[in-house]
Amino acid sequence: MVVIVTGSTATGRVIAQSAANNLIPATLELGGKSPSGILDDADLAVAVKNTVNGCYLNSGQTCTALTRMLVPESKYEEAKKIAAEVANGFTLGDPLAETTKLGPLASAAQLERVRAYIRKGVEEGAELLAGGADTPDGLPAGYFVKPTVLGRVKPGATVEQEEIFGPVLSIVTYKDEDEAIRIANDTPYGLAGAVWSKDEARAQKVARRIRAGQGE
Repeated sequence: MVVIVTGSTATGRVIAQSAANNLIPATLELGGKSPSGILDDADLAVAVKNTVNGCYLNSGQTCTALTRMLVPESKYEEAKKIAAEVANGFTLGDPLAETTKLGPLASAAQLERVRAYIRKGVEEGAELLAGGADTPDGLPAGYFVKPTVLGRVKPGATVEQEEIFGPVLSIVTYKDEDEAIRIANDTPYGLAGAVWSKDEARAQKVARRIRAGQGE
């Protein structure tokens, strides 16, 4: 017998302890707050677009979603414009419709949870660059959240630290490579991550310093 669980870190701890007490093997895939580290030599448009897509996959309801975009301070203004443009291009609607790029969340409880995180992010000083916590107009019944981008998110802020599990991207700036790595590693999670650079050797060197079990 093997126990396999996908869920929150708190739930995983309880199950792991119970499995250990009963000498049952357990495999756990828990929460994530995956960083997407964009280095100063990266193709910014490609890196930002792919990070937004990686964040909004399955309406953000993915453990490995790239929910934290780390960009050099000098690139922030350009990066935020690209991110907002990409986010605004996500069409909300019926997930079975060919024109839909972003469907609803799983439940009313999750809807309210995600909206609360967006409001919290703004309260803590983030710039609302796209989306927001208000109800989208003209949609069928369902638990829809606007594709949201929060800029100038401070390291340690609630939305930078906690798994939201919705279409919410946080942009965090850094001054140098060492600071980017510190920010990437400074969460309770280590599920996945990404590094963007035109220099493959440099990207791999940085990736080796990020504590994550899965990367790209």
